Amino acid sequence: MNLSNLRPAAGSTRNNKRLGRGEGSGGGGTATRGHKGAKSRSGYSRKSGFEGGQMPLQRRVPKFGFKNINRVEYKGINLDVLQGLFEANNSATMAAGYFTEAGLASKNAKIKVLGRGEINAAIEVHAHAFSKSAIEAIEKAGGKVVTL
Repeated sequence: MNLSNLRPAAGSTRNNKRLGRGEGSGGGGTATRGHKGAKSRSGYSRKSGFEGGQMPLQRRVPKFGFKNINRVEYKGINLDVLQGLFEANNSATMAAGYFTEAGLASKNAKIKVLGRGEINAAIEVHAHAFSKSAIEAIEKAGGKVVTL
């Protein structure tokens, strides 16, 4: 076997229809496009969303809301998660890169530490934002809060 005698498996391919090549072929005359009208012509293209002159759905449905381009999205990490990380790795400092390595946040995500759960380890936590209850709990446990 070599490249010159490779063939598709038997029955796996079929010849394409040769349209508009005479009546005897079965696909002559209108070439399966029906009779007349824009759709039968070459070069026809309909506007996307066009519904035959009926008011299209895109224009029937009202507009609402807006996207605030100045919004800052934070990835929330709770105290119980920090406690779990500490117990797993015994790391006294947790910087933003540490959360990325642990798979809790993407590389460019801004991190906010939230106050759910309890923490009883003295950890230095580096993050972009902290909730009041989180700051309170971390400092009460003897830890340190560093805002990036």
